[in-house]
Amino acid sequence: MVGHVEWVQFARVSHVPRAGEVAHARDPFEEPAGGGAVAAVQLARLAGEAVLVTALGEDEHGRRSVARLNELGVDVRGGFRDAPTRRALTLTDDAGERAITTLGPRLEPLGDDRAARWDALAGSDAIYVTAGDEGALRAAREAARVLVASPRVGDALGHGVRLDALVLSADDEIELRAAARADGDAELVVLTEGENGGSFRTCAGETGRWAAAEPPAEPVDSYGCGDSFAAGLTYGLGAGLDLDAALALAARCGATCLAGRGPDERQLYSPSLAQAKPK
Repeated sequence: MVGHVEWVQFARVSHVPRAGEVAHARDPFEEPAGGGAVAAVQLARLAGEAVLVTALGEDEHGRRSVARLNELGVDVRGGFRDAPTRRALTLTDDAGERAITTLGPRLEPLGDDRAARWDALAGSDAIYVTAGDEGALRAAREAARVLVASPRVGDALGHGVRLDALVLSADDEIELRAAARADGDAELVVLTEGENGGSFRTCAGETGRWAAAEPPAEPVDSYGCGDSFAAGLTYGLGAGLDLDAALALAARCGATCLAGRGPDERQLYSPSLAQAKPK
């Protein structure tokens, strides 16, 4: 995993407050999250372990992020920066939909940052990238047999780095615009549509759809579902599953996350690990 980490405060509200309105939040808690952290934990739960190359501030939130991710099975190989770790506030309403406000600039792993320990990724079956510069994306490409990316990588896309898959939300205009940079670089483009499943297209012109999976319990919180889906797809492709099977696994990961509070209360474990670890 190559990507970003944010220290996120979560809380529930009956509805996201309108301008001038006061909302009374309940059930607050804090966790390291952001696309890199969420996907790394999901990969660790599927594979038994995961390495995350990231960047964090040399501060309490950065240190707490590393400690918590280690508890969740993620080996963090992050370079610490003389800048604050990005924070965020996430409000989840009674329908399970979330609204996110970020505080501060996103810290990204850089390809020329020796502290990022790129050697830890060498020989990886698969890597998912949510943030980094062009050098970071190239380092991930060199290390991975299968490389999956999010359009949130941004300006690192569009420089001829081959992607095995690009995963984005079909309803996110920002991601759609960013994904246009990678036209011609991605072998597979996967567009998620939430409860409607999603669609895919390949560079060879093949197209198709998949159906959403049923959550294992009542939906609680949509935070992290997209990155859990992308992590599941990355794992499936890296494990040699065919596309249909990899998409089905990814859909199960997204649906399972939906049934938990926050990003990692309920994510899918591999069958071989399910007996040893809590759901």
